[in-house]
Amino acid sequence: MPTPKIFESEYRFCLILWENEPIKSSDLARLCKERLDWSKTTTYTVIKRLSDRGVVKNENTVVTSLVSKEEVQLSELDELVEKKFEGSLPAFIAAFGRRQSLSEEEIQEIQRIIEG
Repeated sequence: MPTPKIFESEYRFCLILWENEPIKSSDLARLCKERLDWSKTTTYTVIKRLSDRGVVKNENTVVTSLVSKEEVQLSELDELVEKKFEGSLPAFIAAFGRRQSLSEEEIQEIQRIIEG
């Protein structure tokens, strides 16, 4: 099953959830107020929307994620490579390498991952 699409504001919400889960919805609303300046209603709306899409579960007012941060990041990366680089991972890596100055340690780490 593909990872559901998570939009930017929802991703910021999920970062808070992943850091604190499992968490009562009222505590999550408080954290969203502090960090995102969201009203309680906005937080509950996002919980409901993400619950309907299979991203989170809200059971007995305790919210937990159904997809991991890594799953969401990989899905977004796949979408980016497909849309902007015509599905070519080497083209993406080449573009990234030209725009970022990588340290020797980062280059070695990337080589270890590729050889992996």
